[in-house]
Amino acid sequence: MTAARVISRERSRELDRRAVEDYGMTGVMLMENAGRGTADVLCSQAIDGPVVIVCGRGNNGGDGFVIARHLDLRGYEVRVILLDEPATLRGDAALNYRVVENSQIPLVRWRLEMPALELRDATWIVDAILGTGATESPREPYSTAIQQLNASGVPILAVDIPSGLDCETGTAGHPTIRAQLTCTFVAAKPGLLVKHATPFVGELHVVDIGAPRKLVEALVHSVA
Repeated sequence: MTAARVISRERSRELDRRAVEDYGMTGVMLMENAGRGTADVLCSQAIDGPVVIVCGRGNNGGDGFVIARHLDLRGYEVRVILLDEPATLRGDAALNYRVVENSQIPLVRWRLEMPALELRDATWIVDAILGTGATESPREPYSTAIQQLNASGVPILAVDIPSGLDCETGTAGHPTIRAQLTCTFVAAKPGLLVKHATPFVGELHVVDIGAPRKLVEALVHSVA
């Protein structure tokens, strides 16, 4: 069996912090690399219609905004749905939201009837709702959104972790995104590799975010 490279939730946070504090990178750089790498994976799939990117207010949503910009740049039709008020966005996520807004990429706030309107003729959904920090079942409006996205029948790409899945244990919350593809960053999270998480994770891709090799080697370990 081939060894898998794994990074825990705690060490993933440490990697981001040290990349900034010890190596002089910025959070915006890391987010840009994560989003662009995920867009590369999605573009390797068949895209013959709109891509709908559903974003929460955290850094996972920020990754989604970067993905939207890169898909738009490559000529794909993109629609962004924001589950929270724009005023709740902070830091790098807020910065990338403003770029999407200024780029005039279609962007709307979530409402209950949204799937019938925004998911029409969609080829892919990008789940950029909840990241690796989530440890409990999703609350509203995330819970309803996840249920409706799963019910849409449109294939889903999850950003870093399927929303609702615990990245350490692989325990699925109620509800949890059922993704066809998951693009996780730096290395697999332990919960992505357990058997009971497979129906939610789908095909797993590891995306490089440009963190220095020495830092990655210090924090990532291999498991059989």
